[in-house]
Amino acid sequence: MNQAIVLSEVSSKNIEIGAQNINDNEYGAFTGEISVEMLKDCGINYVIVGHSERRFYFHETNEEVNKKLNLAINNYLSPIFCIGETLEEREGDLTEQILKKQLTKGLSNIKSNNIIIAYEPVWAIG
Repeated sequence: MNQAIVLSEVSSKNIEIGAQNINDNEYGAFTGEISVEMLKDCGINYVIVGHSERRFYFHETNEEVNKKLNLAINNYLSPIFCIGETLEEREGDLTEQILKKQLTKGLSNIKSNNIIIAYEPVWAIG
């Protein structure tokens, strides 16, 4: 099914389409990654940033998450900013410290209130 048909079908039902990730570079070829321009061309309005799997498997830092948040906002996408702690961090009574660090560094220099914050503790996934 073509993207225009999908978007027209869901828009009439008050459903939005989002992406699971965004490359942190505004321009350029990055094989296997999706750029902000590609998302905009597809009519995407939301993008997940900072998901625990990206942080774990791809070693994304809070600084990289911040760069992606700024890129999304500057390109009129609504980011879904994921935060959460691992089971080890929870058991070590580090939840508050981890979340505060993710929020502080992730939201550094952000000049928008158009961000959805999703608390998704890693230990609760699955």
